[in-house]
Amino acid sequence: LAGIAAGRAPVDITVIAGDAAALPAESGSCDAVVASLVLCSVPDQAAALAEIVRVLRPGGELRFFEHVVARQPVAASLQRGLDGSGVWPRLAGGCHLARDTAAAIDASGLVVERLRRVPLPGPVQVPAVLGVARRSATEPSP
Repeated sequence: LAGIAAGRAPVDITVIAGDAAALPAESGSCDAVVASLVLCSVPDQAAALAEIVRVLRPGGELRFFEHVVARQPVAASLQRGLDGSGVWPRLAGGCHLARDTAAAIDASGLVVERLRRVPLPGPVQVPAVLGVARRSATEPSP
């Protein structure tokens, strides 16, 4: 489906299958990386973010839409319970509801330029973040 959508885009887009822990791209070769509801499911979020930083050119950006742990203590506790029990990850393809993905992006060395909290659509209000983070324009490739 991604290839079909890329073919309809008004700009040239190349879709390449890969693994978040070992992206099939040269260091500093990508202008942008898009992560949409994927950083919740990767086995090692820090490793995936390190790979994103590696492939981004200096000044390149990560555009993301990811669900995150709730700010409300009761909701966050429920999310942690579902993750810790293993129930939710097994039912949802490895998804972890209680990850603080916004903090992980910030800790990766990317500079978060825009971040907006939004609820995911659906019967249960799961919090998400929508934003842009940029690799420093002066930072050498990892």
